[in-house]
Amino acid sequence: MVMAQSLCITLKRRFPDCEIDVLAPAWSKPLLARMPEVRSAVTLPLGHGEFGLGARRRLGRLLRGRHDWAIVMPRSWKSALVPFFAGIPKRTGYRGEWRYGLINDIRALDKTKLARTVQRFVALGLARDAPLPPANIPQPQLRVDTQNQNALLDKLALNRDSPIVAMMPGAEYGPSKRWPVERYGELAKQLLASGKQVWVFGSVREQSLGEEITRIAGERVVNLCGSTRLEDVVDLLALAETAVTNDSGLMHIATAVGVKVVAIYGSSSPDYTPPLTDRAEIVYLRLDCSPCFQRECPLGHMNCLNHISVDEVLRRSL
Repeated sequence: MVMAQSLCITLKRRFPDCEIDVLAPAWSKPLLARMPEVRSAVTLPLGHGEFGLGARRRLGRLLRGRHDWAIVMPRSWKSALVPFFAGIPKRTGYRGEWRYGLINDIRALDKTKLARTVQRFVALGLARDAPLPPANIPQPQLRVDTQNQNALLDKLALNRDSPIVAMMPGAEYGPSKRWPVERYGELAKQLLASGKQVWVFGSVREQSLGEEITRIAGERVVNLCGSTRLEDVVDLLALAETAVTNDSGLMHIATAVGVKVVAIYGSSSPDYTPPLTDRAEIVYLRLDCSPCFQRECPLGHMNCLNHISVDEVLRRSL
């Protein structure tokens, strides 16, 4: 969703008076509210992977007459149904899953020219004959709510007395994208010794990761996993000096609020989903077996992450 902001910025540059609504899951509404280019978020009332033909038809009919152009970013058949039912005149998307008719402005996806996800998003907002890959892709920039930020500092008893290093040890995709939590703990211990603060971010499912980092590094670690809403994470991350993170959604949020990012890659690749910022340090070993894009290591050794040392990440974090 953060990478999609690059498309929204591109559209606003091409058509300054356009109004952009985004059809997306309910969880993403707080992020969309922080994008100045987006007029409103339209909630898709379905869970991940749920087909829901009737719900898509009803939503499409509610949207009839409201839009001139739909850009369908996923390549699935079902993702093209709401714009079709809404009768939107121009429906742009990549060829995939026999969407002829549902998509009437079909684009071919040349992965050799559009290697990065963000390039694929932005290209859909350009003219059909525009040169590829797109040049000068805009970097996402989420709005920070300073009033909420200050309220959170009070509520959570946080301070800015010393530089803050944010840690994001989770990754929803799976273990093969997670640098070992023990390494995060050792890194936190050394950062605290150097005079930094360490704040750990993540969902309630990642609370145990924050607890393990605290166990290793000591009680001065601030474990915020499960204690914040998504919009709160945006505002608190903006206070950090540096973010140390796996390749995850929170990595992209950190880049979009201007934080220096130390991004650790294992089974995925910075060639495909890099941090969209000039302030990034990439830690990636480029082993022969990576990227495999698997949720768990198919070889059972996780060398792509296990061979990344604490000293290497610490050097890039200071």
